[in-house]
Amino acid sequence: IASDGQVVVRFGHILAKQCLDQRCSTELLRASEHTHTISSQLGIVARVKAVTGESKACSELLLSNVQNLVRAVQHVLRAAEAACIKGLGQPSPDPEEEEVAAFCLQWKKNLSWHRAREALRSSRDELGLRKTQEAKAEPTLMALVQEQPPQTRNIPKHSSPRKGHRVMDRHR
Repeated sequence: IASDGQVVVRFGHILAKQCLDQRCSTELLRASEHTHTISSQLGIVARVKAVTGESKACSELLLSNVQNLVRAVQHVLRAAEAACIKGLGQPSPDPEEEEVAAFCLQWKKNLSWHRAREALRSSRDELGLRKTQEAKAEPTLMALVQEQPPQTRNIPKHSSPRKGHRVMDRHR
């Protein structure tokens, strides 16, 4: 789980570099750094637990760190959505950056498609406002990540991607 957190951190850093909006880029970097800190803490706590064995306090600390990491990853993905909507510059020829840009472009296309379908629906009340009970939720990056089949999520042994391993390999 901690190494997956590091993959999200790398994703956030790459996206922040491509983001055209300075405020979104700064927020994405801040969220990525927070995720990096929590992911590192989780790795340390997991190693300590492996050495010390079963301890209720250690197990509770481990669980708390996992929950914090999930919240931090969600924050990175929300900041990434904002960055994608504000606009991304051209990625460098680096395959990892191209892959991140393609992943975000796919999400943005899904979002545009969803909004176009919702606009065509006659799910408006007499004032022209959307009826909330009939409206479907907009697609999110979190949902796109969760749609990926678990058997393709290879967890690398190192916190940084090795040659041949790309940031989004786990999310195809």
